Amino acid sequence: MTLLACIAVPAAFVCWLANSGAFAQSSDGVGSDGLNHDRIMGVVPNYQTVNDATAATPPLTPRQKWLFFLKETRDPFNIAAEALSAGLSQADNQTPKYGEGGVAYAKRFGAAVGDFTSQNFFSDTALACLFHQDPRYFRKGPRARFLPRVAYSLSRIAVARQDSGRPAFNASGVFGMALGIGASNLYYPAASRRGTVMAARLGTSTAGWAIGNVAAEFWPDIHRKFFPSRLPHRPPPVPQR
Repeated sequence: MTLLACIAVPAAFVCWLANSGAFAQSSDGVGSDGLNHDRIMGVVPNYQTVNDATAATPPLTPRQKWLFFLKETRDPFNIAAEALSAGLSQADNQTPKYGEGGVAYAKRFGAAVGDFTSQNFFSDTALACLFHQDPRYFRKGPRARFLPRVAYSLSRIAVARQDSGRPAFNASGVFGMALGIGASNLYYPAASRRGTVMAARLGTSTAGWAIGNVAAEFWPDIHRKFFPSRLPHRPPPVPQR
C-alpha cells in the first residue's frame, strides 16, 4: 500500500461522512448520556466538553464513563484519524518501526487503534471510576478574558473535577495517559520500545491533549460567531426505553 493511499483513504472517508450528514451537531449538543454531541467544524467529535461548568452539572455515572469510552473508541472520525496516523508513520518507517508494505501498514493501524483505545480506557473509564473523577472538560466560558481561558484550558491537564464537584489532581488523565503509553510495549517492536521513544510519545500526547482542551474551550464561541447555521446538526440521541 502506497503512502498516498494510506492518507487518501481515511481522508476521503471523513469527507464522505461529513458531507453525508453522518456527523451532526445540536443546538446545545448535550444528550441524555451526559456527553456533548456537537462536532468541531461539524466533523471532530467533542464528547468531552461541558458548556455549563457550574456545580449543577451532574457528574458522569460509572455507566456513562464506560459509554464515553465506547463512543470515542468507535467514532468514525477517530478510526479514520488512526488510519491516517498509520499512513503518516509508514513514511520513512517512523515509530512504530514495523517496516514497509501492506502488512507493516496493517500493524501500524492496529497499533494506532491500540494506542488510542488503551489511553481512553485507562483515563476515561478505569481510573476515572477508581479515583471518582469526571473525565470531561468543563469550559471556563466567554465571561472570562482570552488569556485566562487559555491558561485555564492548559491547567486542566493537571486539574480534574471530582465526582463530588471539587477540583483535584487529574490522576485519571495523567496516569491513564502514562499507562496507555506503557501498554504499547506489549505490541510495539523492540526498536520502538526505548525510553526516548516513550518520552517522545508522552510529549506528543500531552501536546495533543493541550490542543484539544483549547479547541474545546473556544469552539462554541467560534461556532456561534462564524457558523451559526452553516453546519449540519440533529438533536442529541433520545434515550431508549
